[in-house]
Amino acid sequence: MARRIRFNAFDMNCVAHQSPGLWRHPDDRSHRYKELGYWTELATLLERGRFDGLFIADVLGTYDVYGGDDRAALRNGAQIPVADPLLLVSAMAAVTEHLGFGITTGTGFEHPYPFARRLSTLDHLTGGRIGWNVVTGYLPSAARNFGADDQLDHDHRYDQADEYLEVLYKLWEGSWEDDAVVRDPERNIYVDPAKVHHIGHSGRHYTVPGVHLSEPSPQRTPVIFQAGASSRGVRFAAENAEAIFVAAPSKRVLAQTVSGIRAALETAGRDRHAARIYALATIVTDATDDAARRKHEEYLSYASVEGGLVFMSGWMGIDLSRYDLDDSIGEVESNAIRSAVAAFQEFDDDGREWTVRDIGRWAGIGGIGPVFVGSGATVADRLQEWVDDTDVDGFNLAYAVTPGTFEDIVRYVIPVLTERGVYPTEYVPGTLRNALFERGDRLPPEHRGARYRLGGPGSTVLPDEVSRNVAGELIT
Repeated sequence: MARRIRFNAFDMNCVAHQSPGLWRHPDDRSHRYKELGYWTELATLLERGRFDGLFIADVLGTYDVYGGDDRAALRNGAQIPVADPLLLVSAMAAVTEHLGFGITTGTGFEHPYPFARRLSTLDHLTGGRIGWNVVTGYLPSAARNFGADDQLDHDHRYDQADEYLEVLYKLWEGSWEDDAVVRDPERNIYVDPAKVHHIGHSGRHYTVPGVHLSEPSPQRTPVIFQAGASSRGVRFAAENAEAIFVAAPSKRVLAQTVSGIRAALETAGRDRHAARIYALATIVTDATDDAARRKHEEYLSYASVEGGLVFMSGWMGIDLSRYDLDDSIGEVESNAIRSAVAAFQEFDDDGREWTVRDIGRWAGIGGIGPVFVGSGATVADRLQEWVDDTDVDGFNLAYAVTPGTFEDIVRYVIPVLTERGVYPTEYVPGTLRNALFERGDRLPPEHRGARYRLGGPGSTVLPDEVSRNVAGELIT
């Protein structure tokens, strides 16, 4: 039996997102990112294509590794200017019924207490269609603008994120009982105080003694998304994530990544397929293979090599402006970038020696994932091949131009996949979590967050009579 393929759309509240330079293409409308109409039109298009969701990335700093400052990022519109992703969701939810929304925010830049309310609010307003992409941060410029010299060291960021999640799980799962809101006019009681509990959290990074400010939302805990690729990041994802995004330029690398994540999920006491894994990809398609190839070449003529190098420098921490564009990759002093390019070369079968220019050109459309070019049938063949050979669940689809890339996917690729029986003909009703797993709206019992559920096995949230004294103060 052929395996189902899932799609997410990948965007950001900025120009061009991962295709720097393509904002110059006459068909690109990403400059409309400041208009609600852009986002509501995109949401209705994606729902027509039965996408699982729209995943909106974010950064809180500039890409300033290339050249030692942010001038190249600004010239190329490389994720700057960028606006807040959370404020888009309500408008898109109002014009859709099923589409999910994955929103990126960092654990290092906002206290978990107000953030818990913000996500609960969105979960209420969307009818349970919200997900949160947990990021720990990677741009030093963001840390500096929040008063630090640099990011915390890598593993420490994940240690802090572990506690951040602990606070959130306690608030979302362990503060309010399901029937705390009684709305009883006869007794003049809106909320039963006996069914709302102080969480009494006191940890290394956070002290949160009180109650969650929001009543339980449809999912309580939003669907947790994560994209960490390091061993520490994979362990964090295995314990928390329900959807995991990966970026791999070749099938071999992707298969290894997926296998490692599946094993980590089992180590964390979960099923190997307890998280949906989506691989970054970009699709350039048209009615025929020749038309798609011509479109791809046209897109490449607009792509910015410098913009691609701005991204690659930021992602890898290497200032690629120090090298000539025609320098061989062997002259770049970084094992990290050599290994990345070795992976790229698996997807590029002409056997040539890669240069710094080639790296920028590769990253000029869709970032560091593969670009599938061809007719709807040709692209469908490639997608099925990658799913079968790597055990990935689906694809996080970046764009070359927007909304044109997504319109082409809906027009040319999805009908082929649907006809082959590997793409859904309708949405699973209910919340985003139920749509992804068909196991209900709430966290499954084996998930880390479920241990903080009131009355659940291993619950770590104290009942009110223990966590408070008569005056309502936290007992230490």
